[in-house]
Amino acid sequence: MKALLIAGGFGTRLRPLTNTRPKHLLPIANRPHIEHVLDLLQSHGIDEVVLLTSYLAEAFEDVIARAGSRGVRVGVTHEEDPRGTAGAIKNAEALIGDETFLAVNGDVLSKVDLTAVFEFHRASEAVGTLVLTPVEDPSSFGVVPTDASGRVLRFVEKPPPGTAETNLINAGVYVLEPEILASIPPDRAVSIEREVFPPLAEEGRLFATPTDAYWMDIGTPEKYLRANLDAIAGRFPTDAAEGDGSSIVAGSATIAPDAQVSSACIGERCVIEAGAIVSGSVLLDDVVVSPGARVIGSVLGEGVRVSEGASVSGLTAGDGEKIS
Repeated sequence: MKALLIAGGFGTRLRPLTNTRPKHLLPIANRPHIEHVLDLLQSHGIDEVVLLTSYLAEAFEDVIARAGSRGVRVGVTHEEDPRGTAGAIKNAEALIGDETFLAVNGDVLSKVDLTAVFEFHRASEAVGTLVLTPVEDPSSFGVVPTDASGRVLRFVEKPPPGTAETNLINAGVYVLEPEILASIPPDRAVSIEREVFPPLAEEGRLFATPTDAYWMDIGTPEKYLRANLDAIAGRFPTDAAEGDGSSIVAGSATIAPDAQVSSACIGERCVIEAGAIVSGSVLLDDVVVSPGARVIGSVLGEGVRVSEGASVSGLTAGDGEKIS
């Protein structure tokens, strides 16, 4: 099966980190997020991927090259202006062919059992199958009620607190039949959630299956930081982390003997100087934390300089910022 990775969004909620890179390339456990998505695909036998790009598309070149070395064939389609999830899929129509395909929002970090999803899709003879994930407060999301067979009944956008029929929301992972492409208008932005799926649900041809596997949309600084802390703690299992709560420190980073680093991801060539404290944070490459400075619960972009004695808490800093 071929997988489409939807990676064209601007990542506006993650600014200033996404001023200089697509959000899909932000590191989780010191590896680009999108490489964790490739890990998931390969673990279920998928080695052919179409990358759907728009914003800062050239930044994906290194990831595409590394994918080839790990046995993943990557094709690329590009949109000058993002056209939504369905529009991006329509733009890749020539590369999809006439077989069932997978589509994944590129900012989703998950361990969903794709093999089980494929089996459910085939057994239900669906045109489209959504993966659903539970949330504590469904009032902030669009929920997806289904019948006992998994057939999607309707879509309910942000139900008032206490009124939701279900706490299951769209996880951004879809198995689709190629005939769905005919329902997507060309040459304009199209929302798959609002324009494509509801008519299929009314026809009874759209199904959904829940997962209790790890799932995180990394689209905000808070969720991006949480995903990294989940990798450190082992809640998101990955070979890039021990999963025992210890920090992840790049080999070229330098940490002073009396500096304190805990539950943190420290990128390449970072310098943590004498008496500094870094905890519950993500430092991208080339960050310098000067003597006696404190960085708590923060995300610092590449080349950030934290001045001597400065205290940083709950901050998201863009590349090259100087914090005094």
